[in-house]
Amino acid sequence: MTEENAPAADERMVVAENVHKSFGRLEVLRGIDLEVRRGEVMCVVGPSGSGKSTFLRCVNHLEKINAGRLWVNGELMGYRQKGAKLYELRESEVAAQRREIGMVFQRFNLFPHMSVVGNVMEAPVQVRRTPRAEAKATALELLDRVGLADKAESYPGQLSGGQQQRVAIARALAMSPSLMLFDEPTSALDPELVGEVLDVMKDLARDGMTMVVVTHEMGFAREVGDSLVFMDGGVVVESGEPREVLTNPQHERTKAFLSKVF
Repeated sequence: MTEENAPAADERMVVAENVHKSFGRLEVLRGIDLEVRRGEVMCVVGPSGSGKSTFLRCVNHLEKINAGRLWVNGELMGYRQKGAKLYELRESEVAAQRREIGMVFQRFNLFPHMSVVGNVMEAPVQVRRTPRAEAKATALELLDRVGLADKAESYPGQLSGGQQQRVAIARALAMSPSLMLFDEPTSALDPELVGEVLDVMKDLARDGMTMVVVTHEMGFAREVGDSLVFMDGGVVVESGEPREVLTNPQHERTKAFLSKVF
């Protein structure tokens, strides 16, 4: 696929074409092909070491792919193509692309010395040069949206893990992204705190946010996901409608994996 016939931004938010990624001799992604349509919630599941998180980091060019192409919102991520050749973008250009992509990690990575509202407003002020008063007003709205308006002046160390992860979601939303990536956002949480984070993600899905969610929460995938991708060994083994894949998997590797998680 050349730049001239790259996917239209109004159809598909993410297009991965034969994506490969290696770390030294370890080939982690071995030819990933998938599409995420605008407004879709794609859940990615699979065993540890299958390449799920690496793929997510490639989507926003936190990891540079070794072969293939990745488009987000109609733009080739990390590169400019002229003819058959790719030219790597400058870091400032990559940073501009990343502004359209929110990412929530397993760990919350909040600034411990900043208040909750300070964490949420930091990127708009520093990156987008949003006036502080405007950024704070937006941050307070987002904290209200994730159910933490009363914690605005608290510090991360005063919050539970679930609350910190909800702040991390609000922080990602503060940049008004067109795509949200979630890398196992509940895996570091105590079981009783998982639900409050999933509830926020469900609200985002209902509002039409395009989301790619690496998760082990099969109930969330079944209830909220529009599509489900099962990865193993650096490839997409099976994909489809979540309920269909989860209740009637076609591939033996999918069946073996699901037999261990249900």
